[in-house]
Amino acid sequence: MEREAHYFWAVRIPDDVKQIIHDELIRIKPIFQFKRWVNFHDYHITLAFLGSVNPQQLQSVIHSVGEAIKNQRAFMLEIEGLNVFGPQNAPRIFWGAVNEVERLFQIQAIVYKTCVAEGFTLETRPYHPHITLARKWGKNEDFKMEDLVTHNPFKEKALSFQVNEIVLYKSNLENTPKYEAIASFTLMK
Repeated sequence: MEREAHYFWAVRIPDDVKQIIHDELIRIKPIFQFKRWVNFHDYHITLAFLGSVNPQQLQSVIHSVGEAIKNQRAFMLEIEGLNVFGPQNAPRIFWGAVNEVERLFQIQAIVYKTCVAEGFTLETRPYHPHITLARKWGKNEDFKMEDLVTHNPFKEKALSFQVNEIVLYKSNLENTPKYEAIASFTLMK
């Protein structure tokens, strides 16, 4: 049975940066034994999760977000570390931490407000930018929070990249990679 596709707006992470993250994770994977690792082609930073969308609404939100961000400038972002969501002894989500620059929050606010104006009901918790790397702690013993610092591959030197593209992704849960770019907008240099 095919699941209904979901859509979300996100920051596209450049392919070379995705590869570096993946290479670093291969090294530390034995320490962080999560059950499901995200395919590195699917790495992104979510701005607004839309859920299922009808075709008319899809075209409208693509146009509106494109108009809303057309004068926004590219900016630099850094991957600084690792963290988890969920219980500290058995986390649900393992993620890459990005520096929380004001420009990222401004872009997210623009996309979020535009989607709400288009009639979408979005997440109301405060925005917490991150890159999901893996899901569901897989060992019988407790997760060690200190490993996030000890084995952080970005501790000595953060991984920098330019954010220059905002993308609407469609989830195809039966595929690998799971996320397909439906629309994209380049930020001004």
